[in-house]
Amino acid sequence: MRLYLDDYAAVGVIILVGIALAVAMLGVNRLLRPQAPSREKGLTYESGVDPVGEGWSQSNVRYYVYAFLYVIFAVDAVFLFPWAVVLEGIGRAAAVEMGIFVGVLVVGLAYAWRKGVLSWTP
Repeated sequence: MRLYLDDYAAVGVIILVGIALAVAMLGVNRLLRPQAPSREKGLTYESGVDPVGEGWSQSNVRYYVYAFLYVIFAVDAVFLFPWAVVLEGIGRAAAVEMGIFVGVLVVGLAYAWRKGVLSWTP
């Protein structure tokens, strides 16, 4: 039973050391940073443009759809590249599974294209 608890003690010590290091780094940062508060530093900064008017504005949902499609196909590339590197050694079953995966992607892309999501004009 003693050896069993020693494993947990090691994990506990590592967690405590990690927390202590994080607190120490934040404390040193707070002590050493320059402090010169001003009104300009408290303003919202957005792409170099001074804030004017209210903070609410409408965005076209099409931009979110483009971003969503980009993320989907970027994540798919993460799966496709390693698969393509080891294509010879994985066998036919893995090749069929990847074909199904790519087929689902093509169906999704065709659906988005057919719905007109990929065109810039409304």
